[in-house]
Amino acid sequence: MTIKKTDSGWLVDVQPGGRGGKRFRKSFKTQAEAKAWEAWLKTQVNQDADWQPERRDTRKLSELIELWYIHHGSGLKAAANTYGRLKLACAAMGNPVADRFSVNTFATYRTQRLEAGIAPNSVNREHAYLRSVFNELKRLGQWNKPNPLAELRQFKVEERELSYLTKEQIKRLLAALQDGRNRHAPLVAKICLSTGARWGEAEKLEARHVRNGQIQFAGTKSGKLRILPISSELEHEIQAHHNKLETGQQLFAPCYSAFREAVDRAEIDLQEGQLTHVLRHTFASHFMMKGGNILVLQRSLGHANLTMTMRYAHLAPDHLREVIKLNPLSGL
Repeated sequence: MTIKKTDSGWLVDVQPGGRGGKRFRKSFKTQAEAKAWEAWLKTQVNQDADWQPERRDTRKLSELIELWYIHHGSGLKAAANTYGRLKLACAAMGNPVADRFSVNTFATYRTQRLEAGIAPNSVNREHAYLRSVFNELKRLGQWNKPNPLAELRQFKVEERELSYLTKEQIKRLLAALQDGRNRHAPLVAKICLSTGARWGEAEKLEARHVRNGQIQFAGTKSGKLRILPISSELEHEIQAHHNKLETGQQLFAPCYSAFREAVDRAEIDLQEGQLTHVLRHTFASHFMMKGGNILVLQRSLGHANLTMTMRYAHLAPDHLREVIKLNPLSGL
């Protein structure tokens, strides 16, 4: 009963928005006043959304991921990989109801991932993917609540040392590649060392991408076109290498495994998780050691901002030379 007689008068005890809505209690001297106030409250519910209880979103997290993929994710370069990771993470968290998915849900999940030996960098990537799902759905009008992962900070990952090949190691590696079973691998490696290209970018080059002393890299990680000059010797070697009967418009056949075997034969020890990428690091490192401009290197590598490129700045001949001249012991 919403209105009842008490010792002090007539008590109105109502939830005008229904279960889950705001509750109001107020006493009046007469029953007529109590009924009038109750009617006024019901009017407020109909006119003002703030008086109504918040509706639940009973969709499952998997449904949100599906919506994200249909309207946004399918257009990404790494669409299949990202979609697959999101579905696996969703299943591991028990596919919670959307409005019950919270920062604690994901925090518990990532703790379990770390305990299972998954690298913090991989966990951070999953965090970024899920946060992006809610951000994009909000832009699309498919999610009207706050992003549950907006305030969660990622793990701080210690920056790994960037290794590069010395001139002697480069000679040994190229010789091992020449002696290998795959005729494409040596030239792909030379392109990477000459331009800083990723192995996949060089391996997928077509004949039309090499002309007028330049190489054009399309389908890059950033999605942006990158054009770099090459020596006439390398251009002629690439053109002479191309056999249309063997690879069609492609310049090279797959040769990643041949590179791995050559590294072993050359007895070169690389950091864990680094194989063909050492060629990109080698290009950047030698570029800076020879006095190259950091902005030119940024454009060559295709970095979106200078932060990534600055990892190589310490290799410049004049890097922080002022430290030697301006430290307090230099004048004693």
